[in-house]
Amino acid sequence: MAERASWSGYLKLSLVSCAVSLFPATTQAERTRFHVVNRKTGNRVKRVFVDSETEKVVEGDNQVKGFEVGKGEYLLIEDEEIDDLKIESSHTIDIDEFVPRDEVNSRFLDTPYYMAPDDKVAQEAFAVIREAMEAEGKAGVARIVLARRERMVLLEPLGRGILATTLRYPYEMRDEDAVFDAIPAVKVNKEMLDLAAHIIAKKAGPFKPDSFEDRYEKALVALVKSKQDGKPPKTPAQAPKPSNVINLMDALKKSMAREKAGRSAPAARKRAPAKAKPRGRSTARKRAAG
Repeated sequence: MAERASWSGYLKLSLVSCAVSLFPATTQAERTRFHVVNRKTGNRVKRVFVDSETEKVVEGDNQVKGFEVGKGEYLLIEDEEIDDLKIESSHTIDIDEFVPRDEVNSRFLDTPYYMAPDDKVAQEAFAVIREAMEAEGKAGVARIVLARRERMVLLEPLGRGILATTLRYPYEMRDEDAVFDAIPAVKVNKEMLDLAAHIIAKKAGPFKPDSFEDRYEKALVALVKSKQDGKPPKTPAQAPKPSNVINLMDALKKSMAREKAGRSAPAARKRAPAKAKPRGRSTARKRAAG
């Protein structure tokens, strides 16, 4: 089945424009989902809106957005009035500027989308914009209206397409000083620092998202299956909860030793067959036969 676009419009760079579509880059299709069910009847329950004063059910036709202008007093805003707010970024992603990708703080990254040309006519202009960004090593910063909000969006070349990631506004980010100012300055022991650095070096490797496993999701699936089979649910072995380390130096040394042992074990297993020396026995038999 063809992918369904979540937004369609135009990508614009100065006087160059092309038709494009955005497609969600993430999915929740594989997540285990539950419904709310009436324990007594086994039927699904429905959520309904009720009037806060009369407690009567309010049907969909009578549900409308309200902006509170006073206590218990609301200004009604119709969906059609919101839909009529067609600013330029509702249909056009106009690239405002280009920035080095590594200057974009990861805290501002929000939701990723895949951008692709919408028709054959758009393919050439789309390729020119994408490849020019790649050649210059820059990411584009633009604006787009999604879900009735204008969002900043970061555009990066990705394969034959473009990765478009919505960005959070500064006002959406909490000031880290409110949390970090309470952390006291600590003078770190050099030997401890060296040990920790060695442990990091031992555990270093390439980023491999294919190796990620959602263990909680796996446990949920196992729970559902065991109940389907009429068996008691299998609960994962509970690992002991960690606590603050009392002797940090001792813990670092033990961690270092464990990492060394973990790294050397596979090598030892690989060398094990060599101890059998099958060639030596074969040569000995040949000599005996001679």
